[in-house]
Amino acid sequence: MTVKISHTADVQKFFEEAAGLGNDDGSPRLKRIMLRVLQDVACIVEDLEISEDEFWKTVDYLNRLGGRNEAGLLVAGLGIEHFLDLLQDAKDAQVGLTGGTPRTIEGPLYVAGAPLAEGETRMDDGSEEGIATLMFLDGQVLDPQGQPIAGAIVDLWHANTKGTYSFFDQSQSEYNLRRRIVTDAEGRYRARSIVPSGYGCDPQGPTQECLDQLGRHGQRPAHVHFFISAPGYRHLTTQINLSGDKYLWDDFAYATREGLVGEVQFREDGARGVAGRYAELSFDFQLQEAPDAAAEVRSKRPRALQEA
Repeated sequence: MTVKISHTADVQKFFEEAAGLGNDDGSPRLKRIMLRVLQDVACIVEDLEISEDEFWKTVDYLNRLGGRNEAGLLVAGLGIEHFLDLLQDAKDAQVGLTGGTPRTIEGPLYVAGAPLAEGETRMDDGSEEGIATLMFLDGQVLDPQGQPIAGAIVDLWHANTKGTYSFFDQSQSEYNLRRRIVTDAEGRYRARSIVPSGYGCDPQGPTQECLDQLGRHGQRPAHVHFFISAPGYRHLTTQINLSGDKYLWDDFAYATREGLVGEVQFREDGARGVAGRYAELSFDFQLQEAPDAAAEVRSKRPRALQEA
């Protein structure tokens, strides 16, 4: 049996040195992680007989991926972000933390600091009037017993009719289609917005380049992202994927989950005081009690306009 070079004592010692294990400076945690990365990369190169051309093409790809700020997109597209949710679900089940609205991926397009409103708000800036379909979105935030939670913060954001997001799309006004709503005494939030469009990866971008090689599309269904938080309750990161979309159960980012499909009702009855066709979407969120204070806040993932 041929001994693999990556497993020899000399190479392992070399990787330990490269990972900083031979000094007392730096981060012990990062050193441990980096050693594992070096070992695993070496095994991949050796086991799969990666050629030099393939290796350096991959390095170039990673440079281009970072240059286009698409690393977060590729992480979602390869299912890694969804795996993190599955892993946390499994950990929760082991300690009995079950129930409530399912979590799902955040995605890379959140922007902190959206305008804060009490009870209800309008999310769009009117720039797509006559093009977009008005959408009235409402629901309640509930505790584990189904009782309303007053004062919860519903932080929501979604794309426009072109499938693009404010801040990342400089043609949109600041915080267009991004709001935070404080629930009222009945735990209710209400928003007037527009029906968002699904979207796809840039056909010329590195994420779609990878997906093409995997024989996969890069399309997402129409959806609305949410952060839900309240004192004493576990922070919830989730999203509603809209019913009837072609890609509802074929989301390249694997965000659609049972319990997270929003049933959109289209009407044309003038009941909302608007002329023509409009949409209604009601969706309630049920939070878990927080096992500790850390569970009440979102992760420290780097985000655009990160809070101080």
